[in-house]
Amino acid sequence: MENSLLGLQAEAFSNGAARGVRYLKQLPDRRVGPNLSRLAELDPGLPEQGADVGDILDLLETVGGEGTVATAAGRYFGYVIGGALPAASAARALLSAWDQVADGLTGPSVIKMEETAVSWIVRLLGLPEGTDGAFTTGATMSNMALLVTARDTLLSRLGHERGDGLIGAPGLRIVASAEIHATVLKSLRMAGLTTKSIEWVEVDDQGRMRIDKLPELDDRTLVLCQAGNVCSGAFDPFDELGDKCNAAGAWLHVDGAFGLWARACSDTATALKGLEKADSWVVDSHKTLNTPYDSGLALCRHPHEMQASMAIGATYLPATVSNPANRAPEFSRSARGAETWAALLSLGRQGLEDMLSRFHGHARRISGDLTALGFEVPHEVHFNQVFATLPGAEDACARIAGHVQASGEAWFGQASWKGRQGFRISVSNWSTRTEDVDRLIAAVAKAKAEVMAPA
Repeated sequence: MENSLLGLQAEAFSNGAARGVRYLKQLPDRRVGPNLSRLAELDPGLPEQGADVGDILDLLETVGGEGTVATAAGRYFGYVIGGALPAASAARALLSAWDQVADGLTGPSVIKMEETAVSWIVRLLGLPEGTDGAFTTGATMSNMALLVTARDTLLSRLGHERGDGLIGAPGLRIVASAEIHATVLKSLRMAGLTTKSIEWVEVDDQGRMRIDKLPELDDRTLVLCQAGNVCSGAFDPFDELGDKCNAAGAWLHVDGAFGLWARACSDTATALKGLEKADSWVVDSHKTLNTPYDSGLALCRHPHEMQASMAIGATYLPATVSNPANRAPEFSRSARGAETWAALLSLGRQGLEDMLSRFHGHARRISGDLTALGFEVPHEVHFNQVFATLPGAEDACARIAGHVQASGEAWFGQASWKGRQGFRISVSNWSTRTEDVDRLIAAVAKAKAEVMAPA
């Protein structure tokens, strides 16, 4: 009986995998945008008796597949969503069969992969020895884990015991870039810290924090900066920020969901000088590194403080067994870090640098080509982000983006930055080729001509 059930499971797994292969092979030629016309078919009503696996997969492949945005395709340039490297995607398939819970007692091999991936990333990013962390669902949860750690550490230094809550706690100051990402603000609120009294720091024309506008810091201060402005891709001045924070006893936190990887590329690494002076860092694998969703990473140079804030403490969990739940918000979770291990192992140092360099090169080319079409790119190309606007016709940018989306040739979204309307193109897919960029630029040129044509 058991063999029969396992045989059915293996057959279903193979069937699903074969359909996934078909989807991947269609990516170069399929439209990037979704077909929304059949979505209602995904709610046929919950049946009294269970449906056949093959019928479920038929519905999933046809209606579900048609309703996807092809984010895994080389012509997707929206929201810094990477594709999935072959090794990472294959690892996801194998890991789904293993169905391991990521803790040392029930998943010792995947925990070893996660710990290895963390150590590799710490070295690749040039972070301090002893830095440790944990995988989460993404930057939001990574930010929350680290902001809670920063909150507790600053309060404990002021004599407030961990576990006493925020009632009666000394007040903390929060100093942040005027263009810090919205997920950091959400994480602050989840950590019980107010966003209403943030001391905002002006940014320059590239979106970088201005050191000359930084207020005096003290040991009650949490400073929030970023590696990779969401529109320009620019990096805050970590070197000077780190010196000022360390001198004052403030905590410096870096949100680097996609941009932190620029530290591992010789073309862009110098812009992140002093990154190692921070106390905590956030980076995603599912963006620039191109692992499957979801996979964020919270890194801290004070892992004992992180564990003091995040430890689960259940009596039935052996204290000697490694458990990421002691360093992250989630308790039960999948072995997402093993996919990062596979991605890094498949790339190696040189392969990672080559991929990052391609992203930067494609972004520089896109900036130049858009400028030649009459658009304005009001920033330097710092990494993989391009914000473009149309002088004298900024309101046309949203329509141009909509036309490109509707064409199916490429996908990127509208955006606003520094009071200007435009669109944002993010280059973050390992499979994006020169031909994909050619098609993107041609689609933008055609959309512009259609939108700007006389009525």
